[in-house]
Amino acid sequence: MNKDVNTHLVIQQKILGRGKMINSKSRLILLALLTCGFSVWTEAKVKLPAIFSDGMVLQREQPIKVWGTADAGENVEITFKKKKYSTKADENGKWQVVLSSIKAGGPYEMNVNDLSIKDILIGDVWLCSGQSNMELTAARVTDMFRKEIESYSNPMIRYVKTPYGNDLHGPKDDISRMDWKALTTENAPSFSALAYFFAKEMYNETKVPVGIVNSSWGGSSVEAWMSEDALQAFPKKLRERDIFNSDEYRALANKCNGMMSDLWNTTLYKNDKGLHAPVSWYKSELNDLDWKTVDIFSSDWAINGGNLLNGAHWFRQHVSLTKEQASKNVVLRLGCIRDADSVFVNGSFVGTTAYQYPPRIYKIPASLLQAGDNTITVRLISYGGFPGFVKDKLYCMAIDGDTINLSNQWKYKLGCELPSKNGDVSFQNIPTGMYNSMISPLRNLTFKGALWYQGETNTGKPDEYEALLTAMINDWRTKLGNKDLPFFIVQLANFMQTHPQPVESGWAGLREAQRQVSLKVPNTALAVAIDLGEWNDIHPLNKKELARRISLLTKKVVYGHKDVVCNGPICKSMTVENGKLILSFEDGTNNLMPVDYLKGFAVAGEDGRFKWAEAVIENNKVIVWNNEILRPVKVRYAWDDNPQGVNLKNNAGLPASPFQMTLQK
Repeated sequence: MNKDVNTHLVIQQKILGRGKMINSKSRLILLALLTCGFSVWTEAKVKLPAIFSDGMVLQREQPIKVWGTADAGENVEITFKKKKYSTKADENGKWQVVLSSIKAGGPYEMNVNDLSIKDILIGDVWLCSGQSNMELTAARVTDMFRKEIESYSNPMIRYVKTPYGNDLHGPKDDISRMDWKALTTENAPSFSALAYFFAKEMYNETKVPVGIVNSSWGGSSVEAWMSEDALQAFPKKLRERDIFNSDEYRALANKCNGMMSDLWNTTLYKNDKGLHAPVSWYKSELNDLDWKTVDIFSSDWAINGGNLLNGAHWFRQHVSLTKEQASKNVVLRLGCIRDADSVFVNGSFVGTTAYQYPPRIYKIPASLLQAGDNTITVRLISYGGFPGFVKDKLYCMAIDGDTINLSNQWKYKLGCELPSKNGDVSFQNIPTGMYNSMISPLRNLTFKGALWYQGETNTGKPDEYEALLTAMINDWRTKLGNKDLPFFIVQLANFMQTHPQPVESGWAGLREAQRQVSLKVPNTALAVAIDLGEWNDIHPLNKKELARRISLLTKKVVYGHKDVVCNGPICKSMTVENGKLILSFEDGTNNLMPVDYLKGFAVAGEDGRFKWAEAVIENNKVIVWNNEILRPVKVRYAWDDNPQGVNLKNNAGLPASPFQMTLQK
């Protein structure tokens, strides 16, 4: 007899054996209670994976897998759409049932033993993955699309974000709690911005429910999203994984990182003169006449003797407000700041941001303002690298439709100089970690397709990216049980400075790797974003146009609209005549948009040294040449971190991908 059952019966017998203390009626009541409690105690509880929760979306017109755990041998009964299914948990306590495919619809309820999942929709489910540009929320793009985001609701669109995880010990079967959210004006800001606009495009296309599963993590590398199986061809990556594959080391590293960060921050606080002066430097009554005046966009204040000044920098600006302006609530915008900041207005704290990328948007209540002089104080913290204010961002006070632009000239004083913080171990970049924790638990789901927006972290080694991404796509298709799973790659947008002469570029190299994958791996497609980036922001805001371009690809690849133009010009071949290269483009993409002057082309001879080239469009072909290179053998287009002004498009308005080609001998 089971030990726990035997113990329970012994206890029950002892209690019931107290004849004089418990009368017959009491015995019966107690026996009933104990028996009821015993049945609850011994009943095996069926558990579903976290992705199965109220409001979920399941893929239409495909068999639906439902799985979970229970006690070994436990009966599992599922009721869905008036049909019943049953199975038993295996010796490991695992079970799975495959439900019949059904058409789009809902909401439905699913019962699994005593569990109930409500408000289930059947439609198209999309897996979105990558790093921060996929993770970036709609809240971050609200300035550009405020009216739309704050007014649109659609209960047929559902979204769920996979919790972070980077376990290195092997593929996981489940994940922590996941809550599906309907698209409401309240929930919209937490949606991935790209996924938000893409879901709307898909709903407008299909009129069926749309489910988005967003499994992404900012700063992650492609190898972190790959399984051990996928990395067998890359043993160096697995050796890198093995270095960190120790719970003791991870715990120690996290503890050390935390200790170093605490010590750095404590030292900064203790030594920051601005915090401990007789009059703190954020106080409005401080006299700052002896402070230097600097241009915040110059590097003069950030460097001393060629060394970057990390630590605490203080900036103050005086802004005059009318009585009417001071009576209204204000939005203070301070662009983006490297790395962190705390902001004060008239001596009162109004906001802080801990890292460089988010836009600084701080609300100031009228109660903090006054007619006449008002003081804005910024305490800028630089952890390491180049401290600064990002150019070409908004620096202003917005007052009820009125805008007061802030000057570039600020009063400045160094509060404390410290050495750079030591770099932390980025566990989200370690091979296999994210796959194990954030993709493997989803492997029994069926998806309509996958969207992949990643690559920034891998720009330092673009030569290996094509092979890595190819292996990842093939492995995901195997693990997800769909060898033809449509896979849409977002190409990296333009970013950083434009170079005056042709250069080698890790960003351009990675874009080329992405392009090659889209050309070589079946059922993949590339969404070009070379004209959607921002030189001063790794997170460009126009995710709506990017989503539209992906939707064009899905209309052709997934939904079979043969006549839709979904790609910009795709270069398919190159010949040479009289020292000029002649580029031809794939049918359907080659209705080239005429321009006065084509920009962004460079050619090279046998020596491989690229020079800018002339280029013209003739009969939907591009003729490229440089009079100094008599025998050109290579051509590049838009090959730079930020190739501004490149303008090769077709008449559908879709841009050509950056590319390089070599003349075939």
